[in-house]
Amino acid sequence: MSMFYVTLVLTSLAGAIALGFAFAKSRWISSQDQGNETMRSIAESIQEGALAFLKREYVVLGTFVAVVAVLLAIAYSVGDNGSPVIAVSFVVGAFCSALAGFFGMKVATLANVRTANAARTGMSGALQVAFSGGLVMGLCVVGLGILGLSILFLIYGAIYIGGEGAALQANVKVAISILSGFSLGASSIALFARVGGGIYTKAADVGADLAGKVYENIPEDDPRNPATIADNVGDNVGDVAGMGADLFESYVGSIIGTMVLGAAAIAGISATGQGSPIALVMLPLILAATGILVAIGGSFLVKVKEGGSPAKALNMGEFGAAGVMLALSALIIFLVVPSAGVEIDGKEFGWLGVFGAVVTGLIAGLLIGLVTEYYCSTKFNPTYTIAKQSLTGSATNIIAGLGIGMYSTGIPILILAGGLVLADQFAGLYGIAIAAVGLLSVMGIQLAVDAYGPISDNAGGIAEMAELPPEVRERTDELDAVGNTTAAIGKGFAIGSAALTSLALFAAYTQQANINMGLDITRPIIIAGVFVGAMLPYVFSAMAMAAVGRAAAAMITEVGRQFAEIPGLREGTAKPDAARCVDISTKAAIKEMVLPGVLAVATPVLVGLISAEMLGGLLAGVTVSGVLMALFQSNAGGAWDNAKKRIEGGIEIGGETYGKGSEAHKAAVTGDTVGDPLKDTSGPSINILMKLIAIVALVIAPLIALPTADAGVTVIDDDPTVAEVDQGPELVD
Repeated sequence: MSMFYVTLVLTSLAGAIALGFAFAKSRWISSQDQGNETMRSIAESIQEGALAFLKREYVVLGTFVAVVAVLLAIAYSVGDNGSPVIAVSFVVGAFCSALAGFFGMKVATLANVRTANAARTGMSGALQVAFSGGLVMGLCVVGLGILGLSILFLIYGAIYIGGEGAALQANVKVAISILSGFSLGASSIALFARVGGGIYTKAADVGADLAGKVYENIPEDDPRNPATIADNVGDNVGDVAGMGADLFESYVGSIIGTMVLGAAAIAGISATGQGSPIALVMLPLILAATGILVAIGGSFLVKVKEGGSPAKALNMGEFGAAGVMLALSALIIFLVVPSAGVEIDGKEFGWLGVFGAVVTGLIAGLLIGLVTEYYCSTKFNPTYTIAKQSLTGSATNIIAGLGIGMYSTGIPILILAGGLVLADQFAGLYGIAIAAVGLLSVMGIQLAVDAYGPISDNAGGIAEMAELPPEVRERTDELDAVGNTTAAIGKGFAIGSAALTSLALFAAYTQQANINMGLDITRPIIIAGVFVGAMLPYVFSAMAMAAVGRAAAAMITEVGRQFAEIPGLREGTAKPDAARCVDISTKAAIKEMVLPGVLAVATPVLVGLISAEMLGGLLAGVTVSGVLMALFQSNAGGAWDNAKKRIEGGIEIGGETYGKGSEAHKAAVTGDTVGDPLKDTSGPSINILMKLIAIVALVIAPLIALPTADAGVTVIDDDPTVAEVDQGPELVD
């Protein structure tokens, strides 16, 4: 057990280093100049609005967490299928997720005005401030995730883990089943943060765009528009705090899912006498901790000279970190995993197979991101196609965007399918799970690149509202254009990680629920679960879209009222009532996020009470349907957004140049407005829906597990005379 304690101490240290580096970066950001008084005033309004929203959201979430914690404690106090201590894990997971979102958003609201001010003198300084703000978000997520998991597992290990062979395996499974509550807490916060933040940001964004650009014919982020402050607040609560919570959930979910599957190999490794029996349990924690240090190192590669490309600088850091992580992963896996003879569910593998699965996950994630960039970037043909279709009006723009979104699901799904098959060939179910860990291993810098986008967007808004010189807005627009692409890539990365994490949790669920003979989809009870699961992303998306539509309509009405009733507002001699628009978005988000959250948490519990196998079918349905819906919505929205930006930058079609104010631009604004809730509310929220349903299933698995007599017989080498009966572990408290 020496490996157990040494590993957890070192991984805890890596988490502490991440938080320490994030703190140092936040201090550096705070020391940068905020600019003139007008810029400071605007930034303070954005920060106050963002913190006010989080405060009200966390009050609601605090109540939810308290109620669920009590229910978990009661449910696991009955019988011998678990421990009520899981409620502690749930509360700690929820707290760490909320804290990561708070820290990241707090620093993002400090970095936006400082990015705008740095852009007054050049591109290099602005990029450094914006990226540093994103890096704080990334490091807070991975730091709190690994620190929380390590400390809890250290405590539970001291209490529950002991013995050798099969006894050790059973005890480790008990400890991990209690630890899974941490992921449930993170998932719960992530869902509400993503849905609530997404409703907030898109209600404000859609309202500001339509009321300003289309109805009042004023520029984006014009200081006369009362919805601009709410729009900039939304960038922080949705795209920073929401994305952070989303990937925090993927991060801890993939680690826990892999640990559950790794525990299935303990008895087998003990019998071989090769290495530590808990090597596969500890490996995801070791890789995650290593990834933290690599991400910090990669952040020093993100530099750009004046006139250079911000995109190349960001790619240098991200791809450089991924390359280093790949090399270190090979060394770590070689040292930790036995060379051969490891067996899980009849699949035998060794260290080379595990490394192959990690490589598969990392490459699959990067490829999905690159495909997403192709469909969403201003550099490639899909956004040009949408821009061209805008010449004939809003209808053809929308038709083109829908088509691009549907096309964009093809290649990523083939990559994902190929990755799953390869990972399974390399190391079975454990290979699929460790592939998700490989994909998320350098998440600290990947999330930094993603969070950099909304900070740059905010900086552009501040530059416009503060009426800074045109060259400042040009620099922030260049950063923002890169940010849109990195955000699109980040969403593709998030979808890929969500798919692999959901599958890892799915595999872990079948282990914990004693479903060892697989799911026969010809059985009505299972195919019924598949249909119900496939339906959920559609209903969930409808709820989110309807909420945005209602809140945006209220926002547009309020903006129109202010222009009609406030004398001098249109002329710029009077100030708008921005607080009223902030309040509309806040109330709508808090109210509308509850029902989708209840749907996501209650459905797997109700289905699981009917049948553990039906719940397995539901997990399969929601994962397949959810991945496709998330890809379609995120990519369609990203393509619409950047098609609009291509027109705003001046695009030549058929020998004629079209720009802001043209009919093509108005059509593109409409398309972008349709795509906004797709890419920033319902699309990203589906990632969390998939993972939350899977983690709820994993948590309740001990309560609904099939009797050990039904656990089945695994035939080895197709010889029915040589069989291994999986009795399933007896969970002990």
